[in-house]
Amino acid sequence: MPTAPASTALQRFTVLDLTRVRAGPTCVRQLADWGANVIKVELPERLEGGNALGGSRHGSDFLNLHRNKRAVTLNLKDPRGRELFMRLARAADVVVENYRPDVKHRLGIDYEALSADNPGLVYASISGFGQDGPYAARPGFDQIAQGMGGLMSITGLSDQGPVRAGIPVADLCAGLFAAQGIMIALLEREVSGRGQWIDTSLLQAQLFMLDFQAARWLVDGEVPKTAGNNHPTSIPTGVFRTSDGYMNLGVAGQVIWKRFCAVVGREDLAENPDYADAASRSANRDALNAEIQQLLANGTTEHWVTLFNDNGVPSGPIHTVDRAFEDPQVRHLAMADTVKGHARGDLSLVAQPVRLSRTPSSFTRPPPEYGEHTDEVLAELGLEEAEIEQLRRDGVI
Repeated sequence: MPTAPASTALQRFTVLDLTRVRAGPTCVRQLADWGANVIKVELPERLEGGNALGGSRHGSDFLNLHRNKRAVTLNLKDPRGRELFMRLARAADVVVENYRPDVKHRLGIDYEALSADNPGLVYASISGFGQDGPYAARPGFDQIAQGMGGLMSITGLSDQGPVRAGIPVADLCAGLFAAQGIMIALLEREVSGRGQWIDTSLLQAQLFMLDFQAARWLVDGEVPKTAGNNHPTSIPTGVFRTSDGYMNLGVAGQVIWKRFCAVVGREDLAENPDYADAASRSANRDALNAEIQQLLANGTTEHWVTLFNDNGVPSGPIHTVDRAFEDPQVRHLAMADTVKGHARGDLSLVAQPVRLSRTPSSFTRPPPEYGEHTDEVLAELGLEEAEIEQLRRDGVI
């Protein structure tokens, strides 16, 4: 790896990335950004037929998902391509794939096949619905998982029907959970010396992310319903219109409720038996929201957000994405960072949301072009230049 790793935290690990689209690349991005030697394995460009999954290679989505990786092209359907991959896997620590469950077995690169030569290998699979079971063969898609996993039934306004979340929650969380599983397996390997196969799915990730809404059903037998912008249990919490826009208000618990009433000069609301405690505020939510809306419509978002936060009442503006990244706290947290050297020029991409004091993450490699590092990686395997050129002429790479 001629380029310095993105971090020293995971630089001792080599990861083979067989993933496409979003859930898998999200997983591998976590490893790459913390310094793992990630080798992205793709079909030779001419075999993709101009229809590679994941969108344009120079599109913002692809660029944000694939920084800090090297890329090679291998035709895994060719015996020579498969053998080259097997050689890479013998020296790897991790393989990540998000094919449909049967594909890896047909290619002969499943966990059993690879771990026979590398018993320390950690192999991660991400699918739509799991590696087995009645839906295992179905293609996975984030919005399908959002619907089947219950999220769409509790998202949106009560009179408009189910609504998908504005981000691919199932995809992203499946990728993050897979990365966590890989870390756990690598830690366990330090004790046992053995790798293992881990798997997760969009459906599992989405169900887990229901969190307290799932617990309301599992523990109390209560089926959560759509609450729109209102928090289902913390009242009054929701979106309110101001004189120049909208804002979020979060009033949770009696202490903050009384504090809120004092800030807006309406102590009478705290004394009103209709709003005296959480249960009564829940029962009279619409009337209370109307009272609050009348108050907040008389001031700007900035006025109310400043006043509430200065007095210990949680609140905040509702930003568009551009304004979110211009927010002074977001700038302070450095949630956008720059990677240099790409064909599109310097790229501003979303940074990691966690800090490590000694081994921080960084951007050291721009997202790779097709097969950009094929020669470099195969040379590391011991192949001569003439062998590599012959493989390229034969369509193996």
